[in-house]
Amino acid sequence: MDSTEKNPAVFIHGQESSSKGAKGLFFKEHFPEMIIPDFTGDVPSRMSKLKRILSDKTGITMIGSSLGGLMAALYAFQNKNRLKKLILLAPALNLPEFDHYRKRTLSLPAYVFHGRNDELIPARHIQEIAKTVFPNLTFTLLDDDHRLSSTFTSIDWPRLLESKK
Repeated sequence: MDSTEKNPAVFIHGQESSSKGAKGLFFKEHFPEMIIPDFTGDVPSRMSKLKRILSDKTGITMIGSSLGGLMAALYAFQNKNRLKKLILLAPALNLPEFDHYRKRTLSLPAYVFHGRNDELIPARHIQEIAKTVFPNLTFTLLDDDHRLSSTFTSIDWPRLLESKK
């Protein structure tokens, strides 16, 4: 079995981004083995593509940004035995697609990084949702905006991703 089959790290970009956005390029440079697909369309079509990409993967460390954070959380709830860790960056857990999961819990380690000055997805609301659904949560408020432009690269990515292997 090749190394991409077991314990892969996956990055899911936000709605207006791609694998060529700042976060995708950062991960490609620093973690070249990471799976960084491109997504377009609505959430169901994006989720369908994600499920195809990960159909033969286990032990997944999943990173999702904004709408990609919503997708990562949805995938985690729907495939909880396939994930090892969830890392969400300003996740859009306030969208209706996540309503069905707000009364459930998922015990895998979950890390949320959110900008204090995020005007697109309010941090306080996301923190309330995340505390409810992720009992094994580390929530970090950063002095940043929605894109986490000034703090993203200062997150300790090697530490967060080291236990994926």
